Amino acid sequence: MNDSTRVAAVLAGVVALFVVVQVGALALVEPFQSAGLQSTENPQNPLNSVVYVAFLLVATGGILLVIKYDKQWILRGVVLVTSGLVASYVFAVAIPAVVVAGVNLAVWGPALALVGALYAYPEWWVIDAAGAIMGMGAAALFGISFGVLPAIVLLTALAVYDAISVYGTEHMLTLASGVMELRLPIVLVVPTTLAYSFVEDAAETADEAEAGEREAAAPADRPAYFIGLGDAVMPSIMVASAAFFLDTPPVVAGIELAPLTAMAGTLVGLLVLMRMVFAGRAHAGLPLLNGGAIAGYLVGAVAAGIPILDALGVAAYL
Repeated sequence: MNDSTRVAAVLAGVVALFVVVQVGALALVEPFQSAGLQSTENPQNPLNSVVYVAFLLVATGGILLVIKYDKQWILRGVVLVTSGLVASYVFAVAIPAVVVAGVNLAVWGPALALVGALYAYPEWWVIDAAGAIMGMGAAALFGISFGVLPAIVLLTALAVYDAISVYGTEHMLTLASGVMELRLPIVLVVPTTLAYSFVEDAAETADEAEAGEREAAAPADRPAYFIGLGDAVMPSIMVASAAFFLDTPPVVAGIELAPLTAMAGTLVGLLVLMRMVFAGRAHAGLPLLNGGAIAGYLVGAVAAGIPILDALGVAAYL
């Protein structure tokens, strides 16, 4: 396989994972709302975003402490439990119930199987499957809990934070190198060859993760590419929020205009990001991805005849 073919294959794999997360999130929005999974009492309150960002900063500090004191087993346990919990939400609305002795086996059977697979055999395709399920579930949960304005505030704040943490303090690089060896769906893995094994490569990848954030080798020299699960989830929140809180005309397969253009904007940002990766340039993902999602959403909303202040969600405050 020549270098250009590898680039095309990697790019197709990354785009496919993003599309799966976004389309899956759209499919889960209404079922999650009907199941009462909206996590905020007032989803239009932009302070919800401030609270979440504060929580994220505390959580990041906790993860860095875990890495510093070599207690990664704590993080591993938290991620495994979270994976099973989010997966249970998805399975609960996607699979007809099979209740035995008060336990819905259709939910907890596959959720526990997923956790077991992540623990016992965290190969790249297991990681990606779990990551896609977690990603679509998390994006839908946040999408129905954050109105348009809170979603825009959240994505903007996280884009700024991502840029600072990669280009400024660089603590995101330390975090990346510390969690890679855990082989958990914190990252999505796109191999450049079908013979690639994430299980065998994870230790070496962990040693090189910091350098990989700043400088990418040519595709022919890299066994796999990695992108943080959050890079797929965060812009998908904008997609899900637009679908849930805004009414625009359906365009393709029932997907309305604003969420569709938010998806398109995300993918444009993703293509620019991957071009930077392939060129070996320093990068932070969320400024391009979140920026693309917000810009795409606004284009679709305005094209649907919604005034820009209403599209931004600020009209009620003016």
